Amino acid sequence: MVFDPLIKFFTSLRLTVVCLGLSILLVFLGTLAQVDMGLYKAQNEFFRSFLVFWGPKTATWKIPVLPGGYLVGGVLLINLVASHIMRFKLTRTKVGIWMVHFGLILLLLGQLGTDLLSRESTLHLREGEAKNYSEADRQAELAVIDTTDADTDKVVAIPQGLLMRKKDIHQSDLPFVVRVKQFYANSVVEDRPTGSTAPPPATEGIGPLATVKELPRITEMDRRDVPSAVVEIQAPDRSLGTWLVSEYIEKPQRFTYNNRTYKLELRPRRYYSAFTIRLMEFRHDLYAGTDIPKNFSSRVQLQRPDTGENREVKIYMNNPLRYAGETLYQASFDRDDHGTILQVVHNPSWLTPYFSCVLVGVGLVVQFMTHLFGFSFKRRTA
Repeated sequence: MVFDPLIKFFTSLRLTVVCLGLSILLVFLGTLAQVDMGLYKAQNEFFRSFLVFWGPKTATWKIPVLPGGYLVGGVLLINLVASHIMRFKLTRTKVGIWMVHFGLILLLLGQLGTDLLSRESTLHLREGEAKNYSEADRQAELAVIDTTDADTDKVVAIPQGLLMRKKDIHQSDLPFVVRVKQFYANSVVEDRPTGSTAPPPATEGIGPLATVKELPRITEMDRRDVPSAVVEIQAPDRSLGTWLVSEYIEKPQRFTYNNRTYKLELRPRRYYSAFTIRLMEFRHDLYAGTDIPKNFSSRVQLQRPDTGENREVKIYMNNPLRYAGETLYQASFDRDDHGTILQVVHNPSWLTPYFSCVLVGVGLVVQFMTHLFGFSFKRRTA
């Protein structure tokens, strides 16, 4: 058959060994790369990619030097499925092998699901403060907020990925176009020097009074990029001017159009939830007579209007709150011990690795016992 060479290739045991070897090499090189790139950039370039590219630091070009995590994992998944279909028949003596293979396939699919669907964010609360959203550490969004109505605000959030394209952004909920003229993935915004003859970055709001400078991307784990952008609000009949937006700018900037008031704000990306978390009390306990931490805990009030749920929960180390598909961990705290930082993890595939490991373990036991009983029966018969 014309497809025989292709089938032979994807069902080859050599391909399995090569994929496993490349996986080990990727883990080794990706771990070393974290020293210079940082954790997140190394993850994206080595494990969340189809090819790993390399080039001199001073050059603008790069060449592919290794298959990435997605390519190796995808080929290994095809290899497992193809080998299973072509070589193994569902018989009593092969039940354990089927379970082991299905466990490995589920493990690969679960990891892919975790990579594509999971997200991590933080919830920073001061005592007495309540929020129904968490914020991404390394992603931003441009919020265009219609504040005309006294009771409600209408928010249109434009994610960082669209801002980086530097194109016109059309949103059906906005009566104007947001034109991204400049985007700085990492930047610093400072006061404009007196007597400066350089053109200001923007014409409206804080733009004429400030300067913006692009900085190299941050790779350290304990620091992050601070993005900025210059956007133009283009109405159908005229331009409303250009605006400098940045996470350095704490107060939103305002403008009006068609008798409606809007606010512009570049802020960390928000993930809203159906429930509200209020921090009742944060505790930072020490061992008596020392400065050694004994316990970090947050006593929070969970409120959900649609179900009427209202209860108190204590979150502390190794005891997270799992609710509505999200897991809230005690991650950090404010230096004055009156604020907490909770890590919020949303991972629909979080149970997949447990099922996979159980399936592989049970499969190995079943296969071992099948051969053991068969051997014992033959020996007794002899």
